Amino acid sequence: MKLPTTVRLVDVGPRDGLQNEKQPVSAEVKIGLVHRLQDAGLKEIEVTSFVSPKWVPQMADNAEVMHGIQRKPGVGYSVLTPNMKGFEAAIAAPREEWPDEIVVFGAASEAFSQKNINCSIAESIERFAPVVAAALEKGIRVRGAMSCTVGCPYEGEIAPAKVGYLAQLMKGIGVQRVDVADTIGVGTPRKVQAAMEATLAHFDVDAISGHFHDTYGQALVNTLAALELGVWNFQSSSAGLGGCPYAKGATGNVATEDVVYMLHGMGIETGIDLDRLIDAGVYISEALGREPNSRASKAIRTKRAG
Repeated sequence: MKLPTTVRLVDVGPRDGLQNEKQPVSAEVKIGLVHRLQDAGLKEIEVTSFVSPKWVPQMADNAEVMHGIQRKPGVGYSVLTPNMKGFEAAIAAPREEWPDEIVVFGAASEAFSQKNINCSIAESIERFAPVVAAALEKGIRVRGAMSCTVGCPYEGEIAPAKVGYLAQLMKGIGVQRVDVADTIGVGTPRKVQAAMEATLAHFDVDAISGHFHDTYGQALVNTLAALELGVWNFQSSSAGLGGCPYAKGATGNVATEDVVYMLHGMGIETGIDLDRLIDAGVYISEALGREPNSRASKAIRTKRAG
């Protein structure tokens, strides 16, 4: 079994991690988090989302955050744009403040799609088609987030064929790469591999990333299961930011610190400085008034305190 020698991580903390936080986080703090993540060696950061502030008040400062970032060469900055209005808002700023990549999303579960965005999977993809086309025309990359690929809070277990169907639809509208997301963190290694294999029928392994939540403590083993298939792109969240509103008590995204600790221990390169990453997680956790939700962070900080 030949594992990838290098892994690229997308830190989704500033967007996916903070969007469900009830307490407001200032644009200054969000910008500070992005700067600390890129200084730690992250090459891809999901910064914000251009959605209605009525639905996601935490992201109302999206333009201010994009304006305030001091960009580093070689780092990609992505934003979520769920519709044309969001995309237009994302490119209303000067060209140098545009995102490098936009993210559209779809669910592998019909029930989740209906409850979440009030339309079928096929209808959701139709809505995204003009957004994808507009982005590609402007030279902006497009990523598709595929949620509920192994389990759904309404439908239960999701068959791999449904994941393949969604991947095929995404490919059909021009999406360049996709995230296979275990949104509620119910996946186990073989189920995750089945979802990945269904996606591999439509996308090259270089165009697939794993996005695992740690609700049942399975995120790291699921990461390893994806590595076994050759997947080398993953998403994680500094300090384990981000609960899941659909699974009570869910810890949400796997902590970037824990993923990096595991990968480095396996001799897999990430280009990330773990100590600086831990400091970034402490920074945002202090702003939220709590401890980082990362075991590696806790252990290493205890060791540091010695």
